[in-house]
Order: sequence, then structure tokens, then C-alpha cells
Amino acid sequence: MPAPLAWRDDELHLRLYVQPKASKDAFGERHGDEIKLRITAPPVDGKANSHLQKLLAKAFGVPKSAVRLRRGETSRHKYFIVSAPRKIPTALQSHIDRISNKILD
Repeated sequence: MPAPLAWRDDELHLRLYVQPKASKDAFGERHGDEIKLRITAPPVDGKANSHLQKLLAKAFGVPKSAVRLRRGETSRHKYFIVSAPRKIPTALQSHIDRISNKILD
């Protein structure tokens, strides 16, 4: 099963399963080969994608322009690329640690 996160040079590639209209924004558990992300925005007129871009930019300490949606414009299954993240959200740290351990082994 592919990892939900992968480093490629200074870019972090994220596979997300998005649950819109949640009670709060929050990273969740692993969902197959993706990480579940609950968001408060509805899946209407691109509002969820715009909300996701802002949320990920804030979480990784980068400008919105550093967060790109590569796949999944109209799907719950999203593939984002974050360029040069300045910080890693605590909820994702265990996933990052697993990637690092595989690289070091």
C-alpha cells in the first residue's frame, strides 16, 4: 500500500480523503493509502478546495501559492503538493516519522 505522504526534493506530496461539512477542521487517521481530513466547508462551487488550500497553507506554515491541488478537483480523494513546508502539523508527525524510518532502513 502506498504511503499517504511522500517527500520529493523539497515538496511534500499528500494523499487525502476529505470529509466536508464536518463540525471542525481536523486531520484524522489513515484511510487506506490516504489521510482523512475533516473540513467545515461544504463541497459546493469549489469552497471545499479553497478551504483546503488555506487550511494546508496554515498547517504547513507556507503561503497559499505553495499548496497545489494536483488531482481530485471534484472528488473526496485529493492529491496535494506542498512546496517547502516550514512546519509539520503534530497530527501528521507520526506519518512523517514512518516515512523517515523507511528511508533510513
